[in-house]
Amino acid sequence: HLNLAPLIPEESHQLSRGLQAMMGKGTERLPSLDQPAVAPLRKRGQDASSVAIQHGASSSGPGSLDELNEQYCTCQRCPLGASRTNFVFGVGHPQAALLFIGEGPGADEDRLGEPFVGRAGKLLTNMIQSIGIDRPEVYIANIVKCRPPGNRNPHSEEIAKCFPILRRQIELVQPRLLVTLGNVPTRVLLPNAPGITTSRGQLYSFQKWRVLPTFHPAYLLRNPSAMALAWDDFKKIRHLCFE
Repeated sequence: HLNLAPLIPEESHQLSRGLQAMMGKGTERLPSLDQPAVAPLRKRGQDASSVAIQHGASSSGPGSLDELNEQYCTCQRCPLGASRTNFVFGVGHPQAALLFIGEGPGADEDRLGEPFVGRAGKLLTNMIQSIGIDRPEVYIANIVKCRPPGNRNPHSEEIAKCFPILRRQIELVQPRLLVTLGNVPTRVLLPNAPGITTSRGQLYSFQKWRVLPTFHPAYLLRNPSAMALAWDDFKKIRHLCFE
């Protein structure tokens, strides 16, 4: 049973219906971990074709997440730095088995300095809890660390400047699985991947890491009928990280 108490009242009915769809009838149990796993790992072209990776620095860098945050928290390497309220670095367990990657901060994230704390973040928290994991056990970051104006997609130049931070976060956390939320982070890590409706739930690789794309929670808020597909993806996430 998912706790919807943190959600604001006018959203609770819609999300309750959506989460029920994600959970089947609300009584489905997770399959045992000895059941068959997901589709085979597939490599999609060469990761270096991504504009972000072309412009990224080498893998050497700060030796801890705190040092990495301190190095970049005053970054002004692209125009997004001038308009931000807060640099939104990332949050979670520093040795998490599971690392979620979103697109960029929204208004609530920019105000509070933490990723996924708005409506979509509340839904993501519930989805994580639905597979028996507490949010502090995972790590959550974004492709860009400053809010794009009007919540637009980040531009390629902004991604290129910011991607070395994310790549070093991945290297420091060393997760068992990367989960990309939506088209933007999926295409940054996997430039040859198809759109999210086709790539979701399939395993790919980025350098030495396994990647599983799924829907962005904001998309699920707009399209509750996709919750059942997201639930399928999250069951695979549990298998891949904790079996």
